[in-house]
Amino acid sequence: MPAFRQVGEKQLPQEVVFMAWSPKRDLIALANRAGEVLLHRLANFQRVWSLPPNENTGKEVTALAWRPDGKILAFGLTDTKRIILCDVEKPESLHSFSVDSSITYMHWMEVTEESSVLTSFYNAEDESNLLLPKLPALPKNSQFFFWYAHQHIFFSFYRLNALVVGGSSGFIEIYAYGMFKIAMVTVPGSCCGLCLSGDLKSLSVITEIQDSPDSEAEMTYFQLDTSLLSSYLPEVTRMARKFTHISTLLQYIKLSLTCMCEAWEEILMQMDSRLTKFVQEKNTTTSVQDEFMQLLLWGKASLELQALLMNQLTVKGLKKLGQSIESSYSSIQKLVISHLQSGSEALLYHLSELKGMALWKQKYECLGLDASGIEDAITAVGSFILKANELLQVIDSSMKNFKAFFRWLYVGKLYYIVSVQYLFCIMTQKDITFVADFLTEHFNEAPELYNRKGKYFNVERVGQYLKDEDDDLVSPPNTEGNQWFNFLKNSTHLKESPLLFPYYPEKSLHFVKRQMEEIIDQCLQKPADVIGKSVHQAVCMSLYKTSQSEDSTPQLFKLPFLWNDKTSNIHYVLFTMLESSVSKVYILRRYTDTSRSVSNGLIAVEFGNFLNNNINESSDSRCYSCLDAHFYDDETVTVVLKESVEQEGKERILAQLPLSSVYTDEDQEREFIWDSTKRLDEQSGEISTRTVFLENQWRVLENMKAQYVAVNGIRKVSCVLSSNLRHVRVFEMDVEDDGEAEEEEEEEEETTQIAAGEPEELNQSTDNQDSVCGASAEELPGETEEQELSLDP
Repeated sequence: MPAFRQVGEKQLPQEVVFMAWSPKRDLIALANRAGEVLLHRLANFQRVWSLPPNENTGKEVTALAWRPDGKILAFGLTDTKRIILCDVEKPESLHSFSVDSSITYMHWMEVTEESSVLTSFYNAEDESNLLLPKLPALPKNSQFFFWYAHQHIFFSFYRLNALVVGGSSGFIEIYAYGMFKIAMVTVPGSCCGLCLSGDLKSLSVITEIQDSPDSEAEMTYFQLDTSLLSSYLPEVTRMARKFTHISTLLQYIKLSLTCMCEAWEEILMQMDSRLTKFVQEKNTTTSVQDEFMQLLLWGKASLELQALLMNQLTVKGLKKLGQSIESSYSSIQKLVISHLQSGSEALLYHLSELKGMALWKQKYECLGLDASGIEDAITAVGSFILKANELLQVIDSSMKNFKAFFRWLYVGKLYYIVSVQYLFCIMTQKDITFVADFLTEHFNEAPELYNRKGKYFNVERVGQYLKDEDDDLVSPPNTEGNQWFNFLKNSTHLKESPLLFPYYPEKSLHFVKRQMEEIIDQCLQKPADVIGKSVHQAVCMSLYKTSQSEDSTPQLFKLPFLWNDKTSNIHYVLFTMLESSVSKVYILRRYTDTSRSVSNGLIAVEFGNFLNNNINESSDSRCYSCLDAHFYDDETVTVVLKESVEQEGKERILAQLPLSSVYTDEDQEREFIWDSTKRLDEQSGEISTRTVFLENQWRVLENMKAQYVAVNGIRKVSCVLSSNLRHVRVFEMDVEDDGEAEEEEEEEEETTQIAAGEPEELNQSTDNQDSVCGASAEELPGETEEQELSLDP
């Protein structure tokens, strides 16, 4: 029986450029050259969902990373320079953000460091859940309802986790909980691999440095000291939680404002358009305001106004317009009260707590928290709340005025049928006063407005607050006669008081919101800058030069590969170098504590002849080159090998390499001494080489030109990809448990049959079973091969 059990195989229509196993489930994420992200199950490689490319997110996927709990998949797009966080249950975006350069690699890790302070913090319930009311859900018919319904996923993670992003220009950014940036570093070259240690003491980086387009690229290993994050881990965790809350609330406010814009309808602008047309067509010199005022007070209307009332402002049209205004304004009003105000108050709470943390300078000053910057952010949120309240007042007055105005227009039409006395019989003096004030304030012709907006009137006042423009409001609120404004204007002390939020009467709600976001982002950007400056280079090793023929290979499938052993706090680097047509596997080990050096820091592994039973055969007659290598777990490396002899039909092999067979006591005396003035490929002859003969943890991959592999030691699975990037096979790597279980079941059956007093029948049945099992064991490889061939299209 083969060492690994094949559970699926498939020919894919598009070339696969990235693949990554979920750390907690039997799911594998794929990205193809068409820009599509797919999720498949282990069983029969069944597709769960697919996310096609689009212009908003991007079409060129260049990186994949799973959150350690397997609930969120992150993928980076180089054409839009965006990172999308997607829910595993449904192909919908939960969060997205932009970076400054093309994304080349991502790594999502979980902090494993333990301390009493952290344990108490993790176990304690978030006080904001106790003190703040739950935010109202976004409208169910809104496209953002899914985002709101799944926001709890970001705060369901027990420990601190960090998404590490690397780019083509050498930038490296660390995002706490995958949402907010807490560190920013720059290294030479383009990032090909990243690995942040579980104790946050160091960050291992592999970069590709190319001096010119015609020169060969040089692979270089950097180990960066991130001890500041480790030393202040409890403080970083608290700060990251606050940052995540603030980032989520900003997104909630943004989406609430988008829902308000959707609730506002273009039909509300019909009154402005029809009045503008009326001005352009009328022959009288009387203003529109005077025309309507004469109709209100004296019941007299010009021929042009009569035509407007009878032809343009029909009863059916007025009813439709009135219903649209009432429905739209009511929806916007509810969103302001329930969503904008609730979200802004929660944002004020978290910023105030963050300010309190910043004032504890002993703990948080070295992390870059600035109390004055946070105070500016609090002030910006206050200004946003004032502008939202102003919008509420405008909506309230507009609804009252429009109701009275439309009611008067209905009656004005009846005047021509009955009499002017009928007008005053059904309208109260209060309604008439409302209409008169409405006409006085809203029906003034403004020629300068026509040059700016193409209309003479701005009867509808709510829409201007929802436009995302830098221009001032067309019709700002009238503050003349306001006693509070006059008091502040005449008071020299209160005018500049920090206790009062600044007010921007000339600006829209969108403008104030954008200003608030910029101030908060600037405030929360400082910790990333300060922490990034504390990161320094501890180790720099030039590994080897790459050939230009490898440029077409997807970045994910290029060694080196990085791994972090959380138990022993060691970074591993796997890479290969071609030597005499044979690629050895090189394993570099570094402690996450940069002040320590590990024994056997670098060792080379070559694979002896294990396909041929004659062990005494010369190793030169049959050698194996490593095509791909990935850590299966802390003790095992999964490799894809091929025969290096020049012959047709070279066998490809999937194998497990135990590290216990690589690191032995005899190698302690042959410690490699690195010459920092040379590249590693120039010193390969001095590196200790270990020849390994694999026993039973390998399998020949028949009828497949295997080239790459992705593994998951937690779920004990692997996925092998062919060199054409279309053919995949999935294996369960640990099948010994199943065999042991079958043996235990057979023993139980034997015991039961013996107890029943049937020893002769038992012996006969046992012999028959042995013969059947023997036959099936011989026939199984043929059956497997036949099945694999039948899966090919």
